[in-house]
Amino acid sequence: QVQLVESGGGSVQAGGSLRLSCAASTSIYFANCIGWFRQAPGKEREEVAEVYIGDGATYYADSVKGRFTISQDNSKNTIYLQMNSLKPEDAAMYYCAPLCTLGPSPDKFEYSDWGQGTQVTVSS
Repeated sequence: QVQLVESGGGSVQAGGSLRLSCAASTSIYFANCIGWFRQAPGKEREEVAEVYIGDGATYYADSVKGRFTISQDNSKNTIYLQMNSLKPEDAAMYYCAPLCTLGPSPDKFEYSDWGQGTQVTVSS
């Protein structure tokens, strides 16, 4: 079973930047698409960005458009999420998963194999 491990979280001030990494235990081509999700305390998990591995197409939630950039490094089996101009409302636990719901063909299956995530804290 493929494992995805998130890292790169931390604590920053509003306006700062972080780069999250999602490292796969095998080639990222195991997935059609990989998404980044976040969940803040008391809120539902939401997807913020996704990348289609084959053609590199990317989609973003409106709340992060223009500030976050998702990218892939096939040689390192890693998906990145560059987060700029961070706001306090971006604070959450961030996860990656082979699940995509933002683009024109959203996945309909349930995904349950969530990893440990990586914590992002943004102070005002």
